[in-house]
Amino acid sequence: MADEEFAITGLSSSYAFLLMAVNNKPGIQPKEISEQMQLKPSTITRLIEKLEQKKLLKRISSGRNTEVHPTDKSKMLDKPIKEAWKKLYNRYSGLIGEAEAKNLTTTIFKVIKKIE
Repeated sequence: MADEEFAITGLSSSYAFLLMAVNNKPGIQPKEISEQMQLKPSTITRLIEKLEQKKLLKRISSGRNTEVHPTDKSKMLDKPIKEAWKKLYNRYSGLIGEAEAKNLTTTIFKVIKKIE
């Protein structure tokens, strides 16, 4: 369902989530993205590289750290990405009910916080 909704962005849900993280916090480090997405750093590096090839992100070295910044092209996708998230939520809410959707979202958030 997620990939179907994110098709309007031309990205998979994973790429869209990563772009949203960078758009929300320009200069974010890959380690923080890895923590937010609960993915291995090597996976994040591959995702970032693909998005760089598409001219959606750029990496900038800052001393020993690497910062990830959005491009103008990435910023233009911010609204469609947020719309896709809303459509996805509405879609699964329609299937399982609004109360269950809210409960699911809350439970997932709590589990992620405990894992961190």
